[in-house]
Amino acid sequence: MTADIEVEEFLPHPPAKVWRALTDRDLLARWLMPNDFEPVVGHRFTFTTRPIPGAGFDGTIRCRVLDLDEERLLRISWGGGALDTTVTWRLVPEGRGTRLFIRHAGFDMDDPSQAFAFRGMTNGWRSHVLESLHTALA
Repeated sequence: MTADIEVEEFLPHPPAKVWRALTDRDLLARWLMPNDFEPVVGHRFTFTTRPIPGAGFDGTIRCRVLDLDEERLLRISWGGGALDTTVTWRLVPEGRGTRLFIRHAGFDMDDPSQAFAFRGMTNGWRSHVLESLHTALA
């Protein structure tokens, strides 16, 4: 059985500004994690964060850009420890702002380490990540 994290948030900024926060390496590092991202389909990159001793996670998230539609969609692979998932950001213009949809998909809930990651990341995407994004955009 697999599970997905789905989050949506209204951001009072135009899609171009939100897109820049998603695709500019330095801005992305300010609200998500240090990285070597390039907005090019096929580009392999990493995010780095703190390791989790005993959980088989060395602090490196290995990613690849899977799909890119400027100011509309960014989809990447997301692998670290036992995870082999995808993250999709979809931007929809709404009034003078942007409705952002985030989907982190493919958690294997039969794997205890992935179930643990799912629980932690559900809260992380919904609170910490979105709060950090709001701050970076302000």
